[in-house]
This record gives sequence, structure tokens and C-alpha cells, in this order.
Amino acid sequence: MLILYNLNAPKKPTNLTINSDLLTKAKELKINISSVLENALAEKVKQTKRDAWLLENSESIVAYNNHISDFGVFGDDVRTF
Repeated sequence: MLILYNLNAPKKPTNLTINSDLLTKAKELKINISSVLENALAEKVKQTKRDAWLLENSESIVAYNNHISDFGVFGDDVRTF
């Protein structure tokens, strides 16, 4: 598994602006807001990094896929499945 950030880094207090009704409901349900935010933010960072990587490497991916379409994969002729 790829580690996106230092899981052992210290926590840092942060001010956020959140819909007051949503915040009240979350507190009533005893939802750990910090944990939910951290998980959602980690997922957003992962997705954004993935999208950036795909964009940065799109020409190479297209070239590779075209090469495979034209010439197949090494060993195709000896594969038994």
C-alpha cells in the first residue's frame, strides 16, 4: 500500500467553517469530526494525486496501449491460457 502522508505526524489544530446544522447533527450522533475529515481529506489527496499522475503520463499510456494493440504482449504466442 502506498503511504500518501506521514501517519505519525503530530496533529495540528485547524479552524474550519461548517454548516451549523450539519455540525449539530454530527455531534448529536457522536461522530468524530476530526477523524471523518482526516479520512475524507486523505481520499481527496489520493484521488487528486492519481488524476495528476494520469494526466502527466497520458501520452506514455496511450503510446503503450497502441504498442500493445499493434504488437501484443511479450509471450502471447507461448501462453497456454
